[in-house]
Amino acid sequence: MRHIAVFALLTACALADDSHYSFSRSVGSGYGTSYSVIGEGRIKAVRVWEIYSNYIYGFQLRYSDSGWAPVVGYVSGEPQELELFEGERIIQVSGKYTHYIQSLIFVTSNGRSLHVGEASGHSFNMYPTHPDAELRFLSGSVSGLPTSIQAHWAIFDTEITDN
Repeated sequence: MRHIAVFALLTACALADDSHYSFSRSVGSGYGTSYSVIGEGRIKAVRVWEIYSNYIYGFQLRYSDSGWAPVVGYVSGEPQELELFEGERIIQVSGKYTHYIQSLIFVTSNGRSLHVGEASGHSFNMYPTHPDAELRFLSGSVSGLPTSIQAHWAIFDTEITDN
């Protein structure tokens, strides 16, 4: 079912002007099983769990129309969370990786950010090619813990749905 939703989103983006959709190349080892974190509506919140302030244990996105998506990785302890304000959107995903995703930084259009994990390893910085685009979903690989991440960006059409 999740693959159908991803395909539908990609098809809708492909039928629209290509300059409104972009994706950032996958970073990390890519070992394990593929995942897609996708939901309906705008992303409204991000949760990230880390282990021993060293690497990302798991993460989760909340969408306005479909609630919390399934967790990628594991849940342990209290997550660090970023709740987005009305009209705020995620415009950058950065961090560090080795075999696993070591750290994640989510930056919003209001200049706020969530920093989680250890700043060691190879750096990455993901952002959309269109200035009005925002993070729509994440994909990658997981082997217990997230081993790779890829960001997908698009302009959210508020005339169709908005919450």
